[in-house]
Amino acid sequence: MKNAHEIYAIATQVIENESKSILGLIELLTDDFASVVQLILQTKGNVIVSGIGKSANIAQKIVATLNSTGTKAVFMHAADAIHGDLGIIDDDDVLMLLSKSGETPEIRVLIPILKARGNKLIAIVGNKQSYLAQQSDYVLDATVVSEACSNNLAPTSSTTAQLVMGDALAVALLECRGFTQADFARFHPGGALGKKLYLRVDDLYKRNEKPLVNPNDDLTKIIVEISTKRLGATAVVENGKLLGIITDGDLRRMLMNNPNLEGVKASEIMTANPKSIADTALVAEALELMRSCNITQLPVLSGADYVGVIHLHDILKEGIL
Repeated sequence: MKNAHEIYAIATQVIENESKSILGLIELLTDDFASVVQLILQTKGNVIVSGIGKSANIAQKIVATLNSTGTKAVFMHAADAIHGDLGIIDDDDVLMLLSKSGETPEIRVLIPILKARGNKLIAIVGNKQSYLAQQSDYVLDATVVSEACSNNLAPTSSTTAQLVMGDALAVALLECRGFTQADFARFHPGGALGKKLYLRVDDLYKRNEKPLVNPNDDLTKIIVEISTKRLGATAVVENGKLLGIITDGDLRRMLMNNPNLEGVKASEIMTANPKSIADTALVAEALELMRSCNITQLPVLSGADYVGVIHLHDILKEGIL
């Protein structure tokens, strides 16, 4: 059994090995990379990505990344391809095969069939002298000096290199397409990531009560409004316009510092011109404002009019952190 120090040393060596492999890809980039990007941008079909073994797993991840960034892609397992899955390929599709050796039996069987169709063939391969590299129209070289395992056998650095090459391709494509945050949100509506990109203040604040008092309202009215509306604060409003805000913290500090409470008005204890957020703003913007100002609620404005309050708890319930 290895001790903790030895285990740490192994992990460090793996990370260093794979880091060097990734950096080495820079020197392996050729004009084929730009040509592949231009080819995919011009194609009317899908990018069909295929591989065998661990390369198939990486191919699936590349497909997912391409689809999520505006490039239509489909995964086809190299072994299944010759047993019926070739039917997913259309004439306008671009084909991409992943293989470290470029000599895998399934890949060697598949290549002549694909070439007979006339589709353009891209290789992400770790051996430029291989059958796959020689038969492809474009080669993205993902050669690594060695795997990260001590036996130089388990696919580690090689699959990382394939993955990074796929990411480089996907990012180059999205940059060329002018892919925006709005586009990203359309493809990622679920989860916290999607909500950060599309959920707006208007979607949340309406669930809450609308606490407000007038500038001349007394302490009793203020306390009742904060307590019944259950948002920890009330806006001070006149003619629909936001003048200030009073939080429960403001009330506690006032009670500690001012023994004479008779005749106290809302206008005397409010924070004037408070931070606020537009109802059309993204919830992520509201969260950032709360964090930067160390506050837990924001008055919401529609144009110049006060319409309600959004609370930090509203945002946390949506899973946006």
